Amino acid sequence: MTTVTTTTITVRYFAAARAAAGVEVDKVQLAAAATVDDLLDAIRAEHGPELASVLRRCSYLLDEVAVRNRTAPLADATTLDVLPPFAGG
Repeated sequence: MTTVTTTTITVRYFAAARAAAGVEVDKVQLAAAATVDDLLDAIRAEHGPELASVLRRCSYLLDEVAVRNRTAPLADATTLDVLPPFAGG
């Protein structure tokens, strides 16, 4: 018997990402070895092309640390913040 370990990540959307997703927060369950790219693929599949377009311009924080390598495993992370470009001054 094979045991599959999963992890649940809370995804928090801000500004344009929130508008495109239609929700403030998602809970996404993935394989424990999943990467940020895997997580982004899952939320694109869930929310469609409008969010996919916004995600191309976003920055990401994984447990409050900037994501530099989207192919690294999520490991013990619990939260991904999706941050579109902000304007202002």
